Amino acid sequence: MFSRHSDLPLEKDATSRFLPWLVAPMVFLCAVALAGVFILSGLIGRWDRDVSGTLTVEIAAASGDARESAERTRERVDQAVALLNGFPGVANARALTQDQLVALLAPWLGNSELLRELPLPALIDVTTRAESPPDLIALTAKLAQTVEGASLDDHRVWLSRLIRLSRSIEWLAIAIVMLIGGVTSATVFYATRTGMAIHQEVIEVLHLIGAPDDYIARQFADRAFVLALKGGVVGLALTVPVLMLIGMTARRLEGGFLAELSLPILGWLSVLVLPAVAALLAMLTARMAVHRTLARLL
Repeated sequence: MFSRHSDLPLEKDATSRFLPWLVAPMVFLCAVALAGVFILSGLIGRWDRDVSGTLTVEIAAASGDARESAERTRERVDQAVALLNGFPGVANARALTQDQLVALLAPWLGNSELLRELPLPALIDVTTRAESPPDLIALTAKLAQTVEGASLDDHRVWLSRLIRLSRSIEWLAIAIVMLIGGVTSATVFYATRTGMAIHQEVIEVLHLIGAPDDYIARQFADRAFVLALKGGVVGLALTVPVLMLIGMTARRLEGGFLAELSLPILGWLSVLVLPAVAALLAMLTARMAVHRTLARLL
């Protein structure tokens, strides 16, 4: 394709030289948006797996002085743990220690001794049976009747909101990818028509000596393929370090929510083939532009 003889001096066409520099940022933006879709989908899936089959019971700190509050809260925790471990569908229930509570709050409030003096609520980590999960409505009512200050969180409220938000972002990213593809096609289309206007005399001579439309279209298509591929490679070269930098930055964030922020293999493959996709799109668009223009001019 690249070594085919050309009767059109397209290499000297100044209008085609800017095409790689237009394709490069488009491939870059498309790659970032596409990577965002894969990363966000993987992140939501990981969060969903982490909270599936788990519940959290929160017990408010009892009133009174520090010592009395701690003792009464501990009694409520022991009562709740016993109730949970005997409830149908619960595999295991264990209370988090004060050190574990402080470790959970440390990323936001700092690892300070002041945290140990605060009247923190007690938390109970509950694991449910996958084959026969508990009746959450009955469990919530039982806790409210038996243990003062107890509340049940099944994580589904905030997770469902998070999933809805992520799906909206994914659709927005897909729309951006489609928009970029449309802009790229339009750019190649009008660049090809401009090139045909510049070489119109040569094209007319080729037609007079019997050159078919497809022969002329193939030369413009080959040229568009090469230029778009060059631009796509440049855009990809800019994308890879950016994605690696995002992953490194996410791993350094506190809290652990984004520790696994990475692009899966399918995501990397999708990003790596973008230059070839852009080149094929440019080739097909250029061919279509030539055929449509020749049908009207000649």
